[in-house]
Amino acid sequence: MSDLAGRLREAIEGGRLGPRLWLYANYHCNLACGYCLTESAPDAPRRVLDAGLMRDLVDEAAGLGFESVGVTGGEPFLRPEIPALLADLARTLPVVALTNGTLFAGARMDSLAPLRGADVTLQISLDSDTPERNDGMRAPGNLAKVVDAVPRLIAAGIRVRIATTVYDQDQAEIARVAALVGALGVAPEDHLVRPTTLRGRAAAIGLGERVGTDNLPAEATVTADGLFWSPFAPTVRGGRLDTDLLVSRQVAPLAPGLATMLGLITGTPLAEASRFR
Repeated sequence: MSDLAGRLREAIEGGRLGPRLWLYANYHCNLACGYCLTESAPDAPRRVLDAGLMRDLVDEAAGLGFESVGVTGGEPFLRPEIPALLADLARTLPVVALTNGTLFAGARMDSLAPLRGADVTLQISLDSDTPERNDGMRAPGNLAKVVDAVPRLIAAGIRVRIATTVYDQDQAEIARVAALVGALGVAPEDHLVRPTTLRGRAAAIGLGERVGTDNLPAEATVTADGLFWSPFAPTVRGGRLDTDLLVSRQVAPLAPGLATMLGLITGTPLAEASRFR
């Protein structure tokens, strides 16, 4: 084991660095959600991580001691090669892929065949149990598409978990969402509830909680623009990339940027990892 790998393993085991490497596959999306961190939309700059580069990064991460991979966007499934790529990455490390869950119909559902039985979990966003509430922050028809897609994904042998982002929902509404999640066939432990962060479009409307290195867990995150502190870090506001939580402009190899990140982590109090995952 290299010196860097040993130090990374120590940071991971000590809870100071998340065991998952995050990759922003792209920034464009079929939706334009009101609290989106990255101002993603159909016309957003794509900022795509090349498939070959993603494979190289995951291979390096595995060698350095990371335990899993997160793939996010934008909407990764706008890239037609994503299902096969995720299955390929999962041969090296388990994968969690974040998606809005609105594209899984017709030929796109058929394209998910490589994920059946693969060590890939789709994390789908679902914020409320009524269209008026859920779709108001996301897009018309969003709830109906998710409710339709989740049982079909599970029936196809694809793992699903649900993420609920809290902005102004009360506990009764969150409880109803949890009941809906269960009715869709998703286990309670696979329902993630997290606060909105005061970044991206949410910051533009004054919504969410402030985050920084003091309360945001360190989770190495790679985009086309560099290595960031967290998947909540490479955000966009007014069309400009936030660089306050940028660790390194170097994308590959990972090692130099991770060495810098370890230096930043040293002496940093443990963040509340349970709130932002």
